[in-house]
Amino acid sequence: MDLTPIRDYTDKFLGWMRGRGAVLIVTHDHPDPDSLAAAMALKHLITVKTGQPATVAFGGMIGRGENRVMVEKLEIDLVPLDSIDLNRFPVVCMVDSQPGTGNNSFPQDRKVDLVIDHHPLRETCQEVHWVDVREEYGATATMMYEYLEAQEVGFGTKLATILFYAIKSETQDLGRDWIRADRRAYLKLLPLVNNSILFDIIHPEVPRAYFAHFSHAIHNAMIYKDILVFNLYKIDTPDMVAELADFLLRVDEVKLVLGMGYYEGVVALSFRTLRNDLNSGEILQKVVAGLGTAGGHGMIAGGQIRDTGGDKESLASLEQTLTHRLLEVMHCYPVPGVPLVSE
Repeated sequence: MDLTPIRDYTDKFLGWMRGRGAVLIVTHDHPDPDSLAAAMALKHLITVKTGQPATVAFGGMIGRGENRVMVEKLEIDLVPLDSIDLNRFPVVCMVDSQPGTGNNSFPQDRKVDLVIDHHPLRETCQEVHWVDVREEYGATATMMYEYLEAQEVGFGTKLATILFYAIKSETQDLGRDWIRADRRAYLKLLPLVNNSILFDIIHPEVPRAYFAHFSHAIHNAMIYKDILVFNLYKIDTPDMVAELADFLLRVDEVKLVLGMGYYEGVVALSFRTLRNDLNSGEILQKVVAGLGTAGGHGMIAGGQIRDTGGDKESLASLEQTLTHRLLEVMHCYPVPGVPLVSE
């Protein structure tokens, strides 16, 4: 692989960044492994190449069991975005997200200097000085691995494990939305991984409430032809929606899954598909048009709907609206729904 273009690009933005002071690296809200890995890799790159102090900040929470173990075991150092003074940071970077997408808590009226992402490019990036968006990549972590490689920056087993697990989880072990670059990074990182820590991440201990969410999703899921829709109503961690969307996509003959759950005033949405002829981000954006924001690509997407009631009646009504819209977008309305399981 010719890393010359990447080396030239990183030389330029690192040269621009050098000497400007403290750097803030922002992940998307409720960061997943890809967002965390990209942030930590960028922090390492900046520390080694420019010596500037860099802080990783996030909005929301880290709720999924795997992600909590990952943060603890791999000593990922990050702080809540609402706990810091943004005026302390002359340079702001955003990874695995973009300004104005609705999935990060960074104020929209503040400038962002660098964006590194693998989701479709947004118009808001026109105001960003440095933009590296590669929609064809399966993981932002792959892009950051190439940055480190191009700059000949060494790293230890913990960062290698973070990057490897990010690519592994984001592409479902190279089974979803991957390209040759993802496979190359995956295979190069594999020998460097701490296998004991990786096992602990993949098999975390979880509270009993975790299984209650599974039970709830299974018993209220409805199937419309090859589309499954579930509503978790109130949840204690927004990550559960994505986890259950992945889980329920395994249902026989189901090709698309839309899940929702209410967390602290926001309805979190997750969309998954097995069809590689669809663009999940575009589909979910059509479904939530006028109601909220969404983004994604290929076979995976997520969204948020704010300013909606958290009572059961409001959430049930929203589920009906979103289901109706999804069936229309997929040109299969009206289709009667049948429960996933019968009582």
